[in-house]
Amino acid sequence: MADITHAQMPHPPASAHGAGEGAGIPHPYHLVKPSPWPLLGAFAAGLFATGMVIYMHGGGWLLAALGFVSILGVMFGWWRDVIKEAVREKAHTPVVKIGLRYGMALFIASEVMFFAAFFWAFYDAALYPKVFAENPQGVWPPPNITVLETFHLPLMMTLILLLSGVTVTWAHHAILEGRNKEASRALGLTVLLGVMFTFFQGWEYAHAAFGFKQGIYPSTFYMATGFHGFHVIIGTIFLAVCWFRTMKGHFTPRSHFGFEAAAWYWHFVDVVWLFLFVSIYWWGSLGAASGH
Repeated sequence: MADITHAQMPHPPASAHGAGEGAGIPHPYHLVKPSPWPLLGAFAAGLFATGMVIYMHGGGWLLAALGFVSILGVMFGWWRDVIKEAVREKAHTPVVKIGLRYGMALFIASEVMFFAAFFWAFYDAALYPKVFAENPQGVWPPPNITVLETFHLPLMMTLILLLSGVTVTWAHHAILEGRNKEASRALGLTVLLGVMFTFFQGWEYAHAAFGFKQGIYPSTFYMATGFHGFHVIIGTIFLAVCWFRTMKGHFTPRSHFGFEAAAWYWHFVDVVWLFLFVSIYWWGSLGAASGH
């Protein structure tokens, strides 16, 4: 093969230059500047894990709390830098955005497997109920459990989340068409609906007729719906940040991956809730005594 000199190699356009000035051959990738956040994040996670181990062995909670606050600080600083790279430095080229999309898609896939474990535990207990003193016939739900009424508060919470999926899609279309004020209103409604869902789930937990330690039904119920509620809180914060960014004009029709990631996450939360509603609140409660 004939030798190809450096001068003969095709170069991407200067606009695709993802590295800093004077960094060599222009390329469409973004070379991140030296950052303290990975190292600080590792220390914060280690501090939190150590604190939790000490707490679960009868120690104090101060170290775990310090680790948790440290993790929040790292998250804030790291994501602030990512936003700066996207908005001020314009470092997120089309190739970089593809990588970010793949990363978010893989994260959501890992979350699917996370919830699959809780669904597996619930269906295993429901399809093959164990026989014990309080459940001699091996029925499901166990006879000592008074389940929540499916088509009352759970149905209203379902409608709230479905409506929030509509408003976040409305916001997405508004951003694509350059109508940021309209997108801001739609995002504000979505955040409000997320807060409403969290309030009603707290109300549901406070008035449930069973506690976490009262058997396999309460344990699987609270683990699955509780972690979903935690994801709703995270998604609400995610969308609230996008709301403020929209008001600041950070998103354009051609560059708004931060919002897209939040919208994907929120739709994932919606879908998981639909499976929870059908599996636990409806199918898993058939034939049981219902109560307020």
